[in-house]
Amino acid sequence: MRNERSPEAEKPIDAVQQKEKKLLATLGLCVRAGKVIFGVPMICESLRRGGSSAPVLVLEAADTSDNTHKRISDKCKYYQVKHIRLSCDGTTLAAALGKSSSLAAVAVTDPQMSEMTERYL
Repeated sequence: MRNERSPEAEKPIDAVQQKEKKLLATLGLCVRAGKVIFGVPMICESLRRGGSSAPVLVLEAADTSDNTHKRISDKCKYYQVKHIRLSCDGTTLAAALGKSSSLAAVAVTDPQMSEMTERYL
């Protein structure tokens, strides 16, 4: 009996998936450096407080509710912080960052880490 592969197994990973994997790996590096804020309430509070630990870049999962999306985008617009909605869902985002439950959003607080992350957007 021959070992046949399915056609899906032979497909190369497309450029979008590669960029997403690199983005999530870079976010993992930011987490290990301690430069990430997890969750919408913590991000909103950090934006309001300002200071050196204020977010520079906010990344939102694709599966957030309309209310959450509006809350994050309005806060980012008001405080002039870059806001990007990712193509991955909250469970994938959480798994890549070492969290067990789903994440609606994460924020990068370091400008250099933010630049490094934005390369893969």
